Amino acid sequence: MRSFTERLYQALEKQLHKVSEQHQGSECDRLKTGIKLCKKAMSILKKYTTCYFFESLDDEIIFFKQIKPLFYSKYIYYISVYNFQIKKPTGSEETLKEYISSEIADLKRFFDHNQTLYQYYRTSGSHLDNVYFTRGCFDVYTELEDFQGDELFSTSHDYKFSKIIANEEFQKYLNLQTKSIGDEFRPTNESPIVWTSNQTDLVELIYALVETGAFNNGNVEIKNLMDCFQNIFQVDLKYYYRKYTDITNRKKERTAFLDRLKLGLIKKMDSKYELQESTLRRMNF
Repeated sequence: MRSFTERLYQALEKQLHKVSEQHQGSECDRLKTGIKLCKKAMSILKKYTTCYFFESLDDEIIFFKQIKPLFYSKYIYYISVYNFQIKKPTGSEETLKEYISSEIADLKRFFDHNQTLYQYYRTSGSHLDNVYFTRGCFDVYTELEDFQGDELFSTSHDYKFSKIIANEEFQKYLNLQTKSIGDEFRPTNESPIVWTSNQTDLVELIYALVETGAFNNGNVEIKNLMDCFQNIFQVDLKYYYRKYTDITNRKKERTAFLDRLKLGLIKKMDSKYELQESTLRRMNF
């Protein structure tokens, strides 16, 4: 099970990344393609599961608590972003901010309404796993509000868990959208600071900063730092682990960007030293 689902998820990530890098068509077109890819992966996962026999209760819980939400959350996330884009109004900076604020408020209501389950998710709770993530343990309230799909491929809470994961990602997306509004309406004589090197270079730099303890004395999660740099430089780093894997697989110059940084700084220092020496020579010192 693990081997198959990991290969399926990696294939999905690779396809989604390829679509995000395309420059043809609109953003909505790319999002629709992303939705189709997620839906196809979900269909493959469901078909595989119908022929799979869970060896134990723990095996079933792992699937519906961890594996299925990994795929389902991406599907929900892409739909959320697509709906956001097609409904986004045209107009002033204030109009856009109000629209994004209303979306963020909806997310807050969702998290508040599902506070108990959200805390269970955030604290990695497990004492109710037998109820939440095994098939057949449905209650009427949950079925009416949240149950999705058939009983062979769904539990009472795997959909809601997936939605929590998706909404956390959507919240980050909305925060990035809020920050980018200022750039959209900024006068042309103001130049925002943006990351103009490629994303792989930034991932290489961030991993190096984490490993050297440059932030919080080394007590920082790589994902949190990626989110921070995304917000600062308005760059999409959601596929950072794949890029890091590409870096580690390099046969030569594994730290290519860091090497360029070092050479660039040394060149700057050397040029300053040479200028000082030249000045002294002209002054006969």
